Amino acid sequence: MQPPLPPRETLPAVIRRSLAQPRDAALLERGQGGWAATSSQKLIERVENLACAIRSSGVQAGDRVALIAANCVDWVVSDFAILFAGCVVVPIFPTQAPDQVAYILRDSGAKLVLTDTAGAAGRLRTLTALPVVVFASSGDDSLAKLEELGARTRSQNVAQPGEWERAIKPDDLAVLIYTSGTTGEPKGVMLSHYNIAFNAESSFSNTFDVLPSGSNVLSVLPFSHIYEHMILYGYMLRQMRHHIAHDVENLLEDLRDVRPVTMTAVPRLFERVIARIVGRAKSEGGLQAKLVPWALGVGRDYLSAKTREKDPGPALSLQYRIAHALVLRKIRPRLGLDRLAFFVSGSAALHFDVAMTLLGCDIPIVEGYGPTECSPVITVNTFENNHYGTVGRPIPGVKVTIAPDGEILARGPGVMLGYYKNEGATAEALRDGWYHTGDVGELDAEGFLRITDRKNELFKTSGGKFIAPSRLEGAIKRSVYVNQVLIAGAGRPHPVALVSPNWELVRGELGIPDDIAPGILAERKDVVQFMTNQVRQETADLATFEQVRRVALLPRDLTIEDGELSPTLKIKRRVVEKRYAAPIGRLYAEETAHA
Repeated sequence: MQPPLPPRETLPAVIRRSLAQPRDAALLERGQGGWAATSSQKLIERVENLACAIRSSGVQAGDRVALIAANCVDWVVSDFAILFAGCVVVPIFPTQAPDQVAYILRDSGAKLVLTDTAGAAGRLRTLTALPVVVFASSGDDSLAKLEELGARTRSQNVAQPGEWERAIKPDDLAVLIYTSGTTGEPKGVMLSHYNIAFNAESSFSNTFDVLPSGSNVLSVLPFSHIYEHMILYGYMLRQMRHHIAHDVENLLEDLRDVRPVTMTAVPRLFERVIARIVGRAKSEGGLQAKLVPWALGVGRDYLSAKTREKDPGPALSLQYRIAHALVLRKIRPRLGLDRLAFFVSGSAALHFDVAMTLLGCDIPIVEGYGPTECSPVITVNTFENNHYGTVGRPIPGVKVTIAPDGEILARGPGVMLGYYKNEGATAEALRDGWYHTGDVGELDAEGFLRITDRKNELFKTSGGKFIAPSRLEGAIKRSVYVNQVLIAGAGRPHPVALVSPNWELVRGELGIPDDIAPGILAERKDVVQFMTNQVRQETADLATFEQVRRVALLPRDLTIEDGELSPTLKIKRRVVEKRYAAPIGRLYAEETAHA
């Protein structure tokens, strides 16, 4: 029997309910002297002051207010205040390309922009004539000045946030978030107050209720992403001590400080953790350089067998006990994960081997799935019933079905209102009450969803075989020597790979000095052969027609700044394939020449 749907609330109502019980540390962020706490009382006071200031500046109910900043307490205050003022939040990734920022500001019709640094404000002022408020400023454009204005307004009883909150309806537009997209202009996804409130309540009651209220949690994903944006409300509802990480490069230090019970992340972060563990062991040299990679591999193989309900056999079982005693059991506490219940992975496919490698270190990962258009969670596993290799069952209140062509369709209270000023795209995505995700997948007999690829990214080889590029890319990224990979080969005899190596580990493995530039290394025969062997090794268990025969190396990582990645770090396939058409073409030409 399905549990009842969450109450139809606005986000300000959710926020007030979450902060009604006084807490000394509702939010925490790292400052000069350690972690600085913001109490629930202080948070609500700042939010009300800023909401009054926003309305006093001439912004009206329903107007759009853009928020472009890195994660911090000021981001949360601004987000909540915009909603308390009866306005619409337009979150923008601080890494978004300038032309796309300008497009979003123009398309959304934003009336005000809030940002974090003077540098960001300077860049914004070259793109727009809108007023810009700056978190880290002491001038008249500062967030502090705006909050002071709001406090004076409130003290004079000119206006109170409660008046605007009462006018808001659960189905009113709350967040206008632009999908990063891998081609063309981003589309504005219209999410209502109840879209997000429902998703936070339903997904958290489904997966996070096993966690004690008041526990330490850590945010590392950007709040500009709808997933962490929604998670913010879930943490508030569960009264968690929410620590905000400022820089992913300091993640290990933050983990050791916070010792969280959970954290949401993307697969790339887990891949990087494994690569750093291996890299550190190899840099130490000696026995560690061989022992740690061996132990990780044993843990992966043993847990793979156990998870798939196969007998690992006495030899592997003995190796696992040795590996666990010598290496694996020590990794979790060294990473600051001694109190971790589970990680949550989303946004992209998590490869089974990556999950098993960390599970071998007693680090479980719960995987979920959902697009921005669904606020965003559709399905998620639970700690008690975690089916690795799937993205879980639908959360309460959401229905999922598979179309005849394999496309995943979803319906429920989290599905968007539509695309902003784009009736054609809305009609295409929302048909007969179902949202068409564009992802291809399958439901097993127990209702667990498995994602196989993006519908518009499948391609056919000249031999008539369909290739799912993300399947191959996920397999290849199991190698700690691979940072990024793109599979190409539409209309060709077989797929090939563009690979951006982990140059630090490659240099160490091959004994290459640091003063040789990556541009030279990418052409060296020994390096190309080493990386080709890595790719072939990781795809050896795939079908013959899927196996990658040839590899071209990139001297650098693909970047957001160069237009090759979306702000959520998804590869823009058409852009990259066009930009690197020459090296891709050479791979096939070289094969023909050697045939």
